[in-house]
Amino acid sequence: MAEVQDTQHIDSDEEDTPGYKAPAKATLEEITQKDQDDESLIKYKKTLLGENLPTDGAADGPNVVVLKMSLLAKDRDPVDVDLTGDLAKIKDTPFVIKEGAEYQIQVTFSVKREIVAGLKYFQVTSRKGIRVDKSQFMVGSYGPKTEPHTYKTTPDEAPKGMISRGHYTVKSKFTDDDKNEHLAWEWTFDVKKDWE
Repeated sequence: MAEVQDTQHIDSDEEDTPGYKAPAKATLEEITQKDQDDESLIKYKKTLLGENLPTDGAADGPNVVVLKMSLLAKDRDPVDVDLTGDLAKIKDTPFVIKEGAEYQIQVTFSVKREIVAGLKYFQVTSRKGIRVDKSQFMVGSYGPKTEPHTYKTTPDEAPKGMISRGHYTVKSKFTDDDKNEHLAWEWTFDVKKDWE
């Protein structure tokens, strides 16, 4: 939590990882039909993609659906927030984090039809309109599955000390290598002396 700046959005020109080149876009059908004469590649693709691809409703709607966000802390029950409903209400109910506590954010999402390459999770944390932290996490590439995928951020430590206690606003978004923004949402947390 070093740089202090005013922030209104997550800057898209800072999202690219230096030296990383996105793979060429190909449909799931093209990938599965390619290299049919190579048995080891066929096994590898089955391992990556699985055998039971989603079929119900997969043709409609977005390819990636972000389902929920969870706050995970040691010796605490996870606190879940549904990201499929009214996103405007999320910021009205802040998470409470004990100062100095180690925590992680877990994002649960599903991939419906096509492989999605280079999923990334971004978050910009502000306090009183001043940016106090900006994080980017490479989530990875995922194929369609009937059950949801989950991603946990690296552990982070809540600020500590009387000056650091208070209300924080976080702007998050979930994107991929093709610059598709799958979801952007705003949430809040309060750093307090204890969990209550």
